[in-house]
Amino acid sequence: MIIKNMFAEDINRKINGVVKVDQDENQVLVQELDEYVITKELKKHFITFFNNYGDSFNENTSDIGVWISGFFGSGKSHFLKILSYLLENKEVQGVKTVERFRKKFEDDAATFMMIDNATRGKTDTILFNIDIQGFSNKDKTAVLRVFAKMFYNYLGFYGEDLKVAKLEQFIAKQGKTENFSQVFEEKNGASWLTSRDSFAFFEDDIVDTLQEVLGMSKSAAENWFNGTETVEISIDKLVSEIKEYVDAQSKDFRLLFMVDEVGQYVGGDTDLLLNLQSLVETIGSKCLGKVWVVCTGQEAIDEVIKARENEFSRIQARFKTRLSLSSSSADEVIQKRILKKTPEAANELETLYKDNDSVLRNLFTFTDAVGDIKGYSGASEFIKNFPFVPYQFILMQKVFAEIRKHGNSGKHLSGGERSMLSGFQEAAQKIEDKNEYALAPFYLFYDTVHTFLDSSIRRVIERAERAADAGNGLEPQDVAVLKLLYLVRYVDDIKANLDNIVILMADKISLDKISMRETVGASLERLFKQNYIGHAGDVYNFLTDEEQDIQREIYKTVVDSSEVVSRVGNIIFNDIYESKKYRYGGKYDFFFNSYVDNIAIGSITSEMNLKFLTVATDDTEKSPLRLTTESSGQALIVLSDKSPYYEYIENAQKIHKYVKQKNVPQLPETVRRIINHHQEEARKYESDAKKELISAIETAEFYVDGEHLSIKSGDAKSKINHALEYLVTRLYYDLNLIKKNAEKEEDISSILMGRERSLFGVEANSEAAVKVEEYLEMQYVKNIKVSMSDIQSRYKAAPYGWKELDIACVVAQLIHDQKVTVKYNGETIQPNNPNLPEMLHKKTKIGNTVISKRQAVSMQKIRTVRGFLRDYFDEMDVPEDEDGLIEHIVKKIEKEKTHYENLLSNYIGHKYPDKLLISSAVATMKDILSKQKDNTALIDYIIKKQDEIYDIKEAAQNVEAFFENQRTLFDEAVKYEQELQNDLDYIAKDEEAEKALNTIRIITRISNNESFNYRRLPELNALMATVHQKHDAMLKEKRHELLKIADECLEEIRVKAADDRKASGIFQKAKGDFERKKEYITSKNLLALLEGQQIVMWKIRDEAIFEIEALNKKPENSPDTPSDKPDKTIKPVKTKKLKPVYRMSMFPKRVLETEADVDDYLKDVSRRMKTILKDCDGIQLD
Repeated sequence: MIIKNMFAEDINRKINGVVKVDQDENQVLVQELDEYVITKELKKHFITFFNNYGDSFNENTSDIGVWISGFFGSGKSHFLKILSYLLENKEVQGVKTVERFRKKFEDDAATFMMIDNATRGKTDTILFNIDIQGFSNKDKTAVLRVFAKMFYNYLGFYGEDLKVAKLEQFIAKQGKTENFSQVFEEKNGASWLTSRDSFAFFEDDIVDTLQEVLGMSKSAAENWFNGTETVEISIDKLVSEIKEYVDAQSKDFRLLFMVDEVGQYVGGDTDLLLNLQSLVETIGSKCLGKVWVVCTGQEAIDEVIKARENEFSRIQARFKTRLSLSSSSADEVIQKRILKKTPEAANELETLYKDNDSVLRNLFTFTDAVGDIKGYSGASEFIKNFPFVPYQFILMQKVFAEIRKHGNSGKHLSGGERSMLSGFQEAAQKIEDKNEYALAPFYLFYDTVHTFLDSSIRRVIERAERAADAGNGLEPQDVAVLKLLYLVRYVDDIKANLDNIVILMADKISLDKISMRETVGASLERLFKQNYIGHAGDVYNFLTDEEQDIQREIYKTVVDSSEVVSRVGNIIFNDIYESKKYRYGGKYDFFFNSYVDNIAIGSITSEMNLKFLTVATDDTEKSPLRLTTESSGQALIVLSDKSPYYEYIENAQKIHKYVKQKNVPQLPETVRRIINHHQEEARKYESDAKKELISAIETAEFYVDGEHLSIKSGDAKSKINHALEYLVTRLYYDLNLIKKNAEKEEDISSILMGRERSLFGVEANSEAAVKVEEYLEMQYVKNIKVSMSDIQSRYKAAPYGWKELDIACVVAQLIHDQKVTVKYNGETIQPNNPNLPEMLHKKTKIGNTVISKRQAVSMQKIRTVRGFLRDYFDEMDVPEDEDGLIEHIVKKIEKEKTHYENLLSNYIGHKYPDKLLISSAVATMKDILSKQKDNTALIDYIIKKQDEIYDIKEAAQNVEAFFENQRTLFDEAVKYEQELQNDLDYIAKDEEAEKALNTIRIITRISNNESFNYRRLPELNALMATVHQKHDAMLKEKRHELLKIADECLEEIRVKAADDRKASGIFQKAKGDFERKKEYITSKNLLALLEGQQIVMWKIRDEAIFEIEALNKKPENSPDTPSDKPDKTIKPVKTKKLKPVYRMSMFPKRVLETEADVDDYLKDVSRRMKTILKDCDGIQLD
């Protein structure tokens, strides 16, 4: 069956696909009304509208705003127009509009009744497209001025010019409209209605008419005509005029402003939104439901104002009735008006679908598309949509919307110019003569919109058509592909990849997709080569002339192959295989050097190489023989040549380089937009390149250490891991010598202390230990020092690959087994040194740690030293092994050194015997310990010095006994002897005391030339007792003498003072002085301190008696009696200073029995007198 014969209605009949709100031809109108399809969705909107609208007849309302929203092609303009017809209920060709809708609501009588009731009264609608009727000057009051224009036009006035409209309004109110028109026509020859749009050219006629009809003076008429002031109108004024008009009509009269494309007109303009809001709000509040405003917009009202929601919340309230048309409504209309089939066609198509169900399901299987871009779900959908496919309805809605934004030549593609309805009709007409196996390819829709596209787009298609006709690089089918790519250029819901383009080009049910894929692929190649299209990865895109110029520049940009290769490396090693090391066996980490071709990616630090070979590597270098040879010691991965990853990255690099060469911010906006698109394209290239690289790795050839590996399964990462695993086993073949791995640093200490033999001992890593020992032996023979750093470097490298901690543990085992010696900064380190573990593995220390093959001390020397230690320390348990013996020696000698240092500390601030001996002992112990870094030196030194060490120990025993038992006695004797230094003259008078004191001196004397006699120390107690006894007797006698003198002197003063009251004070003072002297005498323990005290007391006595005598002596001249002798100058005569001394003081009472007593007495008197004479010229004895 031919397609055009399948439709219930003639596919070639004239359908007003161009929906214009002001179109009103009767024949067209009848078709529109009769064929108008009320879908399920539209029925809901009719119910909502007429329910709210009908309520205004029962009660006043200010909610008179209606907002109809929907995407381009959804039928909102048509719905608005049909509403206006219904509301006015015009009679067209003898039938009322509402009556024409009765059949459309035959299944819903209640809704029809609601519509019928709402349209019984007189209703006028003012239907217009505000974008068309609006003024070019879109200022703050633009919405108001358009409403005013259309209202005045509705009233019959000339709304285009408010000056003229206001004149006509004034004339009408005067009731002279007909008279004015008649007079003007008489004077002008043409009617006023046909001339008013050019009234500025008819000044004389208009001025004369105004004078004659309105009685104006000529000057007044001329002033009106020539006045340049604009006629201002406010919202309040206009609404008042509207209200005045509707109030003059019948009670049920309604007036509706039906305004199309308001959303597009006001857009995001704050002033226009406010103007619309204020106008609708004022109409609602003043007219109370008699005047309604119905608007349409691409977006819902809340979307229009969402950026300023708080600011314009009131405008939402003004449009409480909101109707939103969706895509399903447009689909249903097209299916019913255009694609409805005859019963015969439906039956045939049902059979056709059943026979080709699986073919059709397979044909329309899209990739990288949203879920609703699909084929037929069943026979019913096939019948309703044939020859179209369901995806085309959804896709065309988006295509129309995007073309409206990006590709139309005027302001809008919509506004009634082009609809979905006409698009599908015209596409169907193009294949109307084909049979039931034909389908409408998507590119056919291009011809339904091309006349409204921007010239820059049409030029590209037309140029391609000319090139195809002339066979100049293109073929006819290439143009169809190019048209298709333009249609989907801005649609994000489907990717224009090769598979999807093949489906979109499908023109018959029996399409051979494989053949079509080859055909379309060839077309894409030709179009790309001729620069009509671009592509990012596998997604193709249509290019405008300007885009073609920029793309041509981009692809002429030269990018060095090394830049491409480096970028390949970055993607592989940063995005695909991110790890910088390979973990082997779950515990070994092997770093590797990263290469792509011969370019290193990152730093070169390892022995392992992982190299990828791209298409940039010459084929001669990728022969199996060459690869087998080159792969020695490394892993080579030869990427598949079939993958376009290299091309993708090269294209991305060209774009990046091109952009860098341009001062993008200074370029025109259109160019910046194209460059931004290419930058997005570059990101897509790199994203696709990553996918292609993954695929190329999965299908790559692997060569590892001279072997061609066959890795059959796994993803890219696992295959790389497999290659690296094999490389590790080949490079690090001695890795398995480590049977047990260390887990923590403490394991080193455990091995050194012998606590981990079962884990790390010979049984565990014996082979590894032998390897290291052999290496150290070899280096020792060569006289080469080996640091721990050298050992770490050697055994971390191939063929070993051991971990640092394991290497440290192996060396620790050799240390414990006394097979190696450790030196740090030249000093031998013992196994028990707490810092040794760090010296074996810490990076800051291993360079200073030297490991050498141990040279053992002879057993003869060990036995000699052990014998010495047993004798010296009086112990039998002395270690037999070298390390144990050395540790034992160090421990014991450290203790001895500490002991002697403690003894030596006693000499600080004191003079004790044998200090040099103890100092020598400390020095000897230090000398021994200084050899502990060298086992041989330490053993030899002890053997050499053993007699000296013995002697020190024996000699020190006296010192030890001294400090333990005799130090206190020695200190007391020295102190006592020193205290008696001032009394030596007195002690010398006693032979026994003098001898005892001299003996104390001899015993406590320290001499460097003589040995100290410790045996005499016990004599000190008796000697000190003898001296004490004699000295105390002398002290007692002296105290008695002095106390007696004190009493005698005080008595003399008392007698002298007698009963003299004046002398009482002097006596009391002297009494206090002598009391203090007595206290002093009794408190002192040295005779020297008491010597001379009798003179002091005599002086106190003499001064007191002199003062008493002075009190009773009469003065030679009274100061009160004037002298009769004349004043003469008398030369001063120097008089001698005589010291009065009382005889009793100078010659105290004493019994003298012998001549010696007399001599002593006189000596004492003589001494005292001589002392007094030192301070005076003479002594006067009283």
